[in-house]
Amino acid sequence: MITIRRAADRGHADHGWLDTRHTFSFAEYHDPAHMGFRALRVVNEDRVAPGKGFGTHPHRDMEIISYVLEGALEHRDSMGNGAVIRPGEVQLMSAGSGVAHSEFNHSESEQVHFLQIWILPERTGLTPGYQQRHFPPGLRRGRFGLLASRDGREGSLTIHQDASLLSALLEPGESASRELQGGRHAWLQVARGSVEVGGVRLDAGDGAAISEEPILKVVAVEPSELLLFELA
Repeated sequence: MITIRRAADRGHADHGWLDTRHTFSFAEYHDPAHMGFRALRVVNEDRVAPGKGFGTHPHRDMEIISYVLEGALEHRDSMGNGAVIRPGEVQLMSAGSGVAHSEFNHSESEQVHFLQIWILPERTGLTPGYQQRHFPPGLRRGRFGLLASRDGREGSLTIHQDASLLSALLEPGESASRELQGGRHAWLQVARGSVEVGGVRLDAGDGAAISEEPILKVVAVEPSELLLFELA
């Protein structure tokens, strides 16, 4: 079963410095029918104006992933971490028992476009942690490459949940497949481009919940960048 969540149906807020779209309920956007999928709680697509950003604010008991599509995102947190995240890099912050952080557009002249993702942890009160890693395009070109996993296998980031994050870069006509064994579920998010899944076209910003499908096959219609969340 594949259930489509169209980009145009997401929550939307334009704050001037921030244009944000919410796949699931978030902040002032509340939709009881879209509160998340399995352990996946938030998929926000944010565009932040040059030199602007989110001031210091707290989080707890959440696995927070930042995935930059264009530009550069600057991060600082109460654990003493300071970094700039660029396309090809993935940041994972485990908020655990509590952490404060800020996120700003690192550039004074160019917009930053990124996805912020929240996944519920397997247990509360974990020790906060920070990871950031560059994943070369070759890992994901023409196939689903692993970015985050529960056990950190294959050089992926370690997430405190029975979940995996994968990404694919596909050219038109290319396909990528993923077996969903043991009754596992998946959420597919189209970051860029257009693909077909089960004969249905998905465009940039579209998402799809996948359950009771032993194999997920995605075929690119245009040059595409995809995120796939494999979930218990």
